[in-house]
Amino acid sequence: MTKRWKFLRKGLKSDSGNTKWKIGEWSKPIKNLEMCQSGYHCSKEIYQAFSYVQGEILALVECRGKHESQEDKETWETLKIVKAYKWQKKDSVALSIYAAELCIDNFEKKYPEDKKPREAIEAAKKFLKYPTKANRSAAWSAAESAWSAAWSAAESARSAAWSAVIKKISKWMDKRLLVLKEIK
Repeated sequence: MTKRWKFLRKGLKSDSGNTKWKIGEWSKPIKNLEMCQSGYHCSKEIYQAFSYVQGEILALVECRGKHESQEDKETWETLKIVKAYKWQKKDSVALSIYAAELCIDNFEKKYPEDKKPREAIEAAKKFLKYPTKANRSAAWSAAESAWSAAWSAAESARSAAWSAVIKKISKWMDKRLLVLKEIK
């Protein structure tokens, strides 16, 4: 069996469509597969699945039957959830901090006077450690201030360095499984 990753919504529901999943049960087969249109979608890597659906549940799935593939996504005839994990806001914040820290040095070399992205990282860390309403508001404000500057830096970084960053993020997400709470 082929194992892949899929993000789901609360209640083990698919992001699109009306499938409500049960752990350990195979889905009803879909015969006419078409990428982004029909079939059960999943990805080889956790970060790839997250790029399509930022759901509340991360599911390890087994796939069988016919399938279509593209670089970062697949659609299968049938899937079964093997394990499911809670993915919470704090996991997304931790991922954001990690990803931003991978890129901050390059940004600061190009824009040494702009401290907004560094301030946004620090505000997010404070919120993660002390998730108060005031810290959430400060982190949100800092993130809004840093967004356009960070986006321009990310656009300029699309290269071999970008591939290395993606590999690091993928490893980080794989390790994050160790702290996620499994849903039974």
